[in-house]
Amino acid sequence: MTLTDTVKQDVVTAMKAGEQVRVVTLRTLVSELQKDAKEGAGDELAVLRRERKRRLEAAAAFEDGGRADLAAAERAEAELIAGYLPAELGDDELRAIVAGAVAETGASSPKDMGQVMKAAMAQVAGRADGKRVSALVQEALRG
Repeated sequence: MTLTDTVKQDVVTAMKAGEQVRVVTLRTLVSELQKDAKEGAGDELAVLRRERKRRLEAAAAFEDGGRADLAAAERAEAELIAGYLPAELGDDELRAIVAGAVAETGASSPKDMGQVMKAAMAQVAGRADGKRVSALVQEALRG
């Protein structure tokens, strides 16, 4: 069963339970997943990560605008979407991946960051945000 099928089933379950906010969020996800499949990309996890990131960015914008109520709604949607994503890597696991990428590429200075990021992100496979990986790569190349 694909992730799209799972989300579709969850839409039906949420409808039966009368969870309107959940239904709207999941329907949006199904739409984005189907659109991605039609375009031929077929990377369901990338779609979920993108949609989660959109919600978090919107929440930050609402917070900046003094709309805590709307920010909370966006964060709740992001949390719902995160439930379909694989577990995030812990800091120790991520540090080990970065250290391995630095050793693999033979990087020795911050100018080698691109090579290290490429190697590290391939191993991370979407289980950590690029900003976290970038920060750890910079830290590893500085020290």
